Amino acid sequence: MLRIGNASGFYGDRFEAVREMLTGGPLDVLTGDYLAELTMLILGRDRLKDPRLGYAKTFLSQLEEGLGLAHDRGVKIVTNAGGLNPAGLADAVRELADRVGVQVAVAHVEGDGLPVPDGVLTANAYLGGAGIAACLRVGADVVVTGRVTDAALVTGPAAAHFGWGAETAEDLDRLAGAVVAGHVLECGTQATGGNYAFFAGHDIRRPGFPVAEIHADGSSVITKHDGTGGVVDVGTVTAQLLYETGGARYAGPDVTARLDSVRLDPAGPDRVRISGVRGEAPPATLKTGLTRIGGWRNEVVFVLTGLDIEAKAELVRGQLEDALGRGKRPPAEVRWELARTDRPDAETEETSSALLRLVVRDSDPDAVGRALSGAAVELALGSYPGFHVTAPPGKGAPYGVFEAAYVAASEVPHTAVLPDGQRVEVPAATHTRVLEPVPPPPLPEPLPPEPVRRVPLGRVAGARSGDKGGSANVGVWARTDSAWRWLAHTLTTERFRQLLPETRELAVTREVLPNLRALNFVVDGLLGEGVAAQHRFDPQAKGLGEWLRARHIDVPESLLDGRPEDGHTADGPTADGPTAVRRTADGHTTDRGRVDRS
Repeated sequence: MLRIGNASGFYGDRFEAVREMLTGGPLDVLTGDYLAELTMLILGRDRLKDPRLGYAKTFLSQLEEGLGLAHDRGVKIVTNAGGLNPAGLADAVRELADRVGVQVAVAHVEGDGLPVPDGVLTANAYLGGAGIAACLRVGADVVVTGRVTDAALVTGPAAAHFGWGAETAEDLDRLAGAVVAGHVLECGTQATGGNYAFFAGHDIRRPGFPVAEIHADGSSVITKHDGTGGVVDVGTVTAQLLYETGGARYAGPDVTARLDSVRLDPAGPDRVRISGVRGEAPPATLKTGLTRIGGWRNEVVFVLTGLDIEAKAELVRGQLEDALGRGKRPPAEVRWELARTDRPDAETEETSSALLRLVVRDSDPDAVGRALSGAAVELALGSYPGFHVTAPPGKGAPYGVFEAAYVAASEVPHTAVLPDGQRVEVPAATHTRVLEPVPPPPLPEPLPPEPVRRVPLGRVAGARSGDKGGSANVGVWARTDSAWRWLAHTLTTERFRQLLPETRELAVTREVLPNLRALNFVVDGLLGEGVAAQHRFDPQAKGLGEWLRARHIDVPESLLDGRPEDGHTADGPTADGPTAVRRTADGHTTDRGRVDRS
């Protein structure tokens, strides 16, 4: 068995996690995932200021103590904190090791950095775990990479430890099992109760970071160190498996994992076994992430208090648009959004107020800077009663754009730089397979007709959502077979669009994953040009799944038996509490009034 723990899900995650993971229990490998689409843009801007940078500086600070702890315990460290400059970070780790008096062998993986086209800030291919494995096989204690797939931090150590290749169907299955384990680990505490739909049933004030116990057959057990907070159960692992995924074929440079083959089973307290994962040859291309500065952006949030909210919003909108139109030209993009956060007869001013958000974008910084701030400030004494804003408008700031492209794997110089400086070229996969959609599986038998109640979807289903470039995904799962029989037939693509009106004009794809009792929806274009562009209120679609769970839908009463009607599930509260409407099988309703939650 190989024990792999994770101590970082993003650049800025819990600083103490490296020490906590190294001292909290047995480990063979400790990984750290520091990269995301937005992070590459941040590191690119760092490198513009100083060519020696371009890596996650936090990782070095964590190693001040962590390097000695890992050495004493025989734990290997594998991280993608190298970002745009893995060689620079590897040198910095060696300097740190000399300074703290710890003898470690440091290696790095490079080749992901591609020629940068005009107008592009960063261009990086997503490498697999083979370079990491090459470094570990010759005794590296620390392996630093640039842009690799998140799961590569697990597939590399597993392949090195068990001697897996990618030439046989058995090894493809084993690698696919490691990919699934890596996907569960990659976001840290999201696998141990963090950001979990049914969070109220558990103490997740400070969840521990996850550990995968990987076996030679590719199966694994997801757990956490004893005595740490949070929870690991089938639900938390299911939620993370659905995060930021698309179809049933989860493609990577090492292998394509079939998510529709994954089996999850309880294996004891805070232990979930992953088994049955099937693998296929990877595609012949690698995903490439391109980032660039897309233009300039500014925003103003007007606070509208008390009565006549709609009329106040209409007044200030007309005033500002008129003022902007009097300049040399208005901004290229102007977006307004009124959030009705106000309540009638409110007991505080804040809860009596709504927020009117204006966002402008343009390639010219002046069009979104002084022109906007001057026009907004000049309204201060001549607009709606109670005029004020959440913050004074500033000069505007650049925003980033992420674009995904693909390049032939054979054209990317995947290179392992060993501790002695030797450079080993890592060949691309020789056996590849064109990525095709999986035919829809048969649906379970539907539930027989019965009376229903109109309640939030979250009473019977969990969800987790996230971003992939300009697209968003929402994974929805049921916790019982009966709820799955209902969910699979009810939450169609059409019903999904009805529940989330923002998606109605966009392409939505539904994937059915019966083993997980789950549906996965991918919404193309919801996030515009990606998280760095801040196209919408929730630029990473983090709350999209919770919005879906808060929407009301007719649910069979048998799925609600034993559940209170005050808006709580057995695991905690839903967003709003249901409207107590009972529907018979023929669609007639009996209105029992709004539930009094006081």
